[in-house]
Amino acid sequence: MTSKPLNATEPGAGTPERRRRHRGFLHRFQLEIRMFVVLMALSIVLSIVSSHFFSLGNLFNLMDQSVVVGIAAIGQTFVILVAGIDLSVGALTGVAGIVLGLTLTSLGLPVPIAIAAAILVGGLMGLVNGLLVTFGRIAPFIVTLGMMSIGRSLAYVISDGNSVSSLPQGLSYIGSADIFGVPANFLFVVLLFALAWYYLTFTKGGRTIYAIGSNIEAARASGLKVSYYTNLAYAASGALSAVAAVMLASRLMSIDPIAGNGLELDSIAAVVIGGASLFGGRGSMIGTFFGVLIMGLIRNGLNLLNVGPYWQGSAIGAIIIIAVLAERIVTTRLNSRGQ
Repeated sequence: MTSKPLNATEPGAGTPERRRRHRGFLHRFQLEIRMFVVLMALSIVLSIVSSHFFSLGNLFNLMDQSVVVGIAAIGQTFVILVAGIDLSVGALTGVAGIVLGLTLTSLGLPVPIAIAAAILVGGLMGLVNGLLVTFGRIAPFIVTLGMMSIGRSLAYVISDGNSVSSLPQGLSYIGSADIFGVPANFLFVVLLFALAWYYLTFTKGGRTIYAIGSNIEAARASGLKVSYYTNLAYAASGALSAVAAVMLASRLMSIDPIAGNGLELDSIAAVVIGGASLFGGRGSMIGTFFGVLIMGLIRNGLNLLNVGPYWQGSAIGAIIIIAVLAERIVTTRLNSRGQ
């Protein structure tokens, strides 16, 4: 029996077919690859300037600090992909957190039911955002800006302006549990990102969301359920804001009416740093995940370098602008070359 010689023209090692596949992979994930390179470069720089960066304690702390922003950024990604924006994320986190705290302390409901109630409130308020955008024909910026004010007001009204503490110890397990030393809440966020990535990549709903953001009129003409999936994106953002409130409350074992303050800006920044277009139709969950980690690295590095809290906002804002500008320049050059 004679063995068949390896034909250099067959699809295999080093053949044009394999090289085409490799180029296709690199083209498809070029944005995510660049985000990964930026993440690694930041990690290397921080490890040089601070010997504590790669300590297990600091890495676990970095994971824990990325949880709340990460959850909110998933919902924000859905909204931005349909060419919207959600400025109410932080406010919905605050009001959902107060609902969670009061159902646990004042009503004495079990932890799972209280969590479900908070998520329901967040999802319904997010759905109202979507309905006003789709059926009210109001700009997303205006709608969510108004909901931000409503959410903050409701958080103060139902809490009587006081923080809610003395939460049951069962809630603390969510924020303190670990799996083989890795914070369980961070692994939960990774799982959420994986599920969201699968939905956007392999389902009809995910493809519809991209189509809406790319060209909403073409999506309507194709018979796609534009209003349904736009409302779904906003409802998901509101529900995930409530999940972020649960994680925040489990970590602090208290909740304040101003909880989530600034979360809308952090989540938008993470999504944009991750390569999403504010005009919709472009972005990915993988990119957003790297954007969340980059945001966490920036904050963590500033703390390690003992940068004053009053200067951290300026430093983070400047880094965000530079990162987004650099990404746009690179993307424009690649597109001009036809890559």
